[in-house]
Amino acid sequence: MKYNRPKYLDPNVKTMEYTASVFNGGGKRIAPAPEHPISIRENFRRAYKRQDPVWMPDSITDFADVMIADLTGAGEADWSRKDRYDWQDWFGVQWTFIPEAGGPMLKPGAQFMDDITQWREKVKFPDLDQYDIEKRCKKFLETYDPEKILHINIGLGCTERLVALMGGYTDAMIALAMEPEEVRAFLEAFVDFEIKTIDRLLLYLSIDMITYHDDWGTERDTFFSEAMMEAIVFPPTKRLFDYMHSKGICVEHHCCGNIKRFVPYMIKAGADFVQIQARANDMEGFKKKYGRDLGFNAFVSPKGPGREALIEAIHETVDNFASGGGAYTSIMAPTDEEVWEGIMELYYYSREFYEKEQGRA
Repeated sequence: MKYNRPKYLDPNVKTMEYTASVFNGGGKRIAPAPEHPISIRENFRRAYKRQDPVWMPDSITDFADVMIADLTGAGEADWSRKDRYDWQDWFGVQWTFIPEAGGPMLKPGAQFMDDITQWREKVKFPDLDQYDIEKRCKKFLETYDPEKILHINIGLGCTERLVALMGGYTDAMIALAMEPEEVRAFLEAFVDFEIKTIDRLLLYLSIDMITYHDDWGTERDTFFSEAMMEAIVFPPTKRLFDYMHSKGICVEHHCCGNIKRFVPYMIKAGADFVQIQARANDMEGFKKKYGRDLGFNAFVSPKGPGREALIEAIHETVDNFASGGGAYTSIMAPTDEEVWEGIMELYYYSREFYEKEQGRA
């Protein structure tokens, strides 16, 4: 161990305040802010470009995260609430928040559209001029630390928006099979809207990274075939990713399900990072097979409670995913002290890892 790990609340270490996720208790929390030999921004660029990063980025210390709904005023669930309630997104789709499931689902019985051939008449893309996006972006900038990576989660992607409008996966998959040209036309129009939305945000913000959500499968297999991917889903997805890259934005694709057959399409589309459901996929195998072309949001998953299990999981995450760059993670733990020790261990252990790998030890 080359570097000493500062103990909890060491007075020589700067601290930072962050908002914990609802899955980690929520609320304002205190974390250490390590001093770095290069900027957070430069290290992140090296990480996602796989060009000799100095440490594995941690979203808590290195990112400033914001949901697109906070920047646009689009309807979104209040994840902090503990009760079951209904809400409507900016496309007019009805949702129900299910606290015991930890998130929203389409409101049972409230189908927005049952015939994809009617999308031109029924789907009204939000008028961005009706939302005070400039005011919201400027409010966000009041507390934004420009040294950090500005990361926006843009929510539902192509197939997820299709599913939402069709009232669920059954009708959405039938539409893919029975009306492929109409589905493709809708997805292209949806990507046009996504591009307009990002263009509007770029008037006020310098965006470093966007997470695009599009789930492509269950834990058993994908929702649709490779032929449907190639003909319908892939072209508009790649067009959106190409656009974001043209603006200098790092693209992360969040995708649940056992989607191993679709990983090559993620690479061809240009995803810089993927956030894939770990329990449904061989993540370590993906890293070994695709690590030269694809980066990973690598989860730290302790096998039990307590400090020792957390430290062991951090070492496993770095050892399995850090090689060559192309990886970042998030330290989550139930107490401030465990979060502190986890952040410090990740930072220093990954520095030691990269110094050895890059011949700087």
